[in-house]
Amino acid sequence: MQLFRLRQIHNATFVKLNESTIRMLRLIEPYVTYGYPTRSTVEKLIYKRGFGKVNKQRIPIADNSVIEDGVGAVGVKCCADLIHEIYTVGPHFKEANNFLWPFKLTSPRGGFSNKTKLVHFLEGGEAGNRGEEINKLVKRMI
Repeated sequence: MQLFRLRQIHNATFVKLNESTIRMLRLIEPYVTYGYPTRSTVEKLIYKRGFGKVNKQRIPIADNSVIEDGVGAVGVKCCADLIHEIYTVGPHFKEANNFLWPFKLTSPRGGFSNKTKLVHFLEGGEAGNRGEEINKLVKRMI
């Protein structure tokens, strides 16, 4: 879980899917939920909960100068560039994602059900691959 930078409950990160990350997700599937966010979800996460890593410090993304200080060297100059790089999984995704601090989300409005918290999503639970349904959960947690 630390490889995905998930060190606390209700943390969120972006992950580039390849064969090795899919295998790692399968191992931790009972403990996490994941899916494919839309562009608007990525925008909301970065604008509302986005913090950048500048000199190993957690700095809120209040203006574009923070982004330029952190990842300006790879061509990401503003918030729109950062969102585009993350959403399209562009050539500098690794640098852009490493610049972003893991998102600290709140517990979802309406909560999780005690009976289904650790059951897979396909069986009516919360854990596992949600696909596009992750957007509804993130919207409840922002």
